Amino acid sequence: MTGPGAARSLWPVPEGLKLRPSMALSFLAGGLAALGQAPWALWPLTVIGMAVVFGLTRPVPRARHVAAIWWAAGTGYFALSLSWIVEPFLVDAPRHGWMAPFALVLMAGGMALFWGLAGLVARWIAPGRGSGFAFATILSLTLAGVLRGWIFTGFPWALPGHVLITTPILMLAQWTGAIGLTLVVSGFAVALVFALSRPWVGVPVWTVAGAGIYLLGLAITPAVAPTDGRPVVRLVQPNVPQADKWDPALAPQHFTRLLDLTRSPGAPDLIVWPETAIPAWLEDVMHLMPVISDAGGQVPLIFGINRAGAQRIYNSLVLLGSDAGIAEVYDKHHLVPFGEYTPLGDLLGRVGIRGLAQREGNGFSPGPGARLIDIPGVGATLPLICYEGIFPRDLAAAPARPDLLMLITNDAWFGTVSGPYQHLAQARLRSVEQGLPMVRVANTGVSAVIDPAGRLSGEMALGMQGVRDVPLPPARNATLYARTGDWPLTALLVLGLAGLAVINRKKAAQIDVDAPHGGV
Repeated sequence: MTGPGAARSLWPVPEGLKLRPSMALSFLAGGLAALGQAPWALWPLTVIGMAVVFGLTRPVPRARHVAAIWWAAGTGYFALSLSWIVEPFLVDAPRHGWMAPFALVLMAGGMALFWGLAGLVARWIAPGRGSGFAFATILSLTLAGVLRGWIFTGFPWALPGHVLITTPILMLAQWTGAIGLTLVVSGFAVALVFALSRPWVGVPVWTVAGAGIYLLGLAITPAVAPTDGRPVVRLVQPNVPQADKWDPALAPQHFTRLLDLTRSPGAPDLIVWPETAIPAWLEDVMHLMPVISDAGGQVPLIFGINRAGAQRIYNSLVLLGSDAGIAEVYDKHHLVPFGEYTPLGDLLGRVGIRGLAQREGNGFSPGPGARLIDIPGVGATLPLICYEGIFPRDLAAAPARPDLLMLITNDAWFGTVSGPYQHLAQARLRSVEQGLPMVRVANTGVSAVIDPAGRLSGEMALGMQGVRDVPLPPARNATLYARTGDWPLTALLVLGLAGLAVINRKKAAQIDVDAPHGGV
């Protein structure tokens, strides 16, 4: 007998092991694992939670049952780690609030399908309960994160590897990216199960291995680079509540607040306002450009705003030159589905479903793609607007290596509990992956300058109104990940799974050959 069904003859299902109780426990373990994400940052719980789920699947022979257990774990994990997803629907609760519970349930269950698929593949490849199944699970879970970053435009948020962003192990991302961090977390979770099966030997080995990786992260973390003589960037965080942002009666007050903060004492080389800092169309406020430039002392100034052009509308970043003229305009190209635009918008619009942030028609149009803008006295800059900061490929798409990353965002959409902190964590990861400093300015926070080791300076807390003048850290040399991206590690993961499949099929075939052929 060959194939996944052969697992039935290799070991019996333990007495009392039922699918539904296993799924329930797995759901709770997934929720426990989510506590490793920001803002909780209890990363050991992620390892423990995933270890529990793997332990539940080891004795399960049927691939679809393994998939169900991992799907339940993923549902618990994403229900907590993505709980902020309800916040945008509550900004205009009378209009969108009814969709909030459906959004969370569908998002959690949908993202969990990737974990379920990983479990299905792992059991299909490795019918046994030993090292083959362990390696297949590790590789499949890691590949699930790769797929999640691409399918349906991608959503690589709350990857298991993100829990390591608050640890020195983050520095491994300069070689492997977020996928490598997920491989580490998955590997240690699975290894913990084996370590506990022989605790006198396994636990010390497991502990030493974990300490070794932690110490490696410390050893490769670069020292804080001197910033003497470096350009100074002024971060302006106005802290405008999302519910008030587009109120026409409050627009003059919001604009005055921005100008007052911009006039703060100091001599910056660049001033940065957040995404959609000016709640109007660019074409309607061109007469205000001299006012903005004067407030900034004729220093180059970046701000976010919406603009219209050729029957399309864009979410844009504008560089205002020292002469009060528009020097550069960048249009966001990686838009948020059901946020900035609605797939099948004409059809869904008939039943009242529109993007949360779309203001006209079926929403925003994507810009032409990643591009650099040159800021005098600062250097070649890769602009990113909000959502684009979670996609490593959007940074890799730049036509040349920039001197810095520029992320403007309006995290007021994400509430005040977990979303803004998880978004910030991913920005730190992008800086490490690329070896580049990042200027991150958010409407309600957290704004900061991030150095190439993921460290924050000039940080302004969530819900704070303020301004910071921060010297720009120097860039490092291009990292291995900046040169290669995810493809080499992804290829190795696929080859690893393929190799395991071949090995296990040969073993299954040998069992068939060696089995007695008597009648039944």
